[in-house]
Amino acid sequence: MRDAFEPSDLLVRDDSERHRGHAGFQEGGESHYHVVIRSAKFEGQSRIARHRSVHAALGQDLIASIHALSLDLATE
Repeated sequence: MRDAFEPSDLLVRDDSERHRGHAGFQEGGESHYHVVIRSAKFEGQSRIARHRSVHAALGQDLIASIHALSLDLATE
């Protein structure tokens, strides 16, 4: 993520425990994530374009292995 977006702020939080008992929950976590990225590279991009660029940076294998990904993406 750092290489792809050169973020001024980056937070990756595993929120899996908060979803215990809900669909997609996996014992041990790593099923629900919240990611915050502040990057000048998002300048001029729509919300959808920003989300697509994060999905591409994470890669298909990682995206397929998690149940939920909440993204908070903005410029500086």
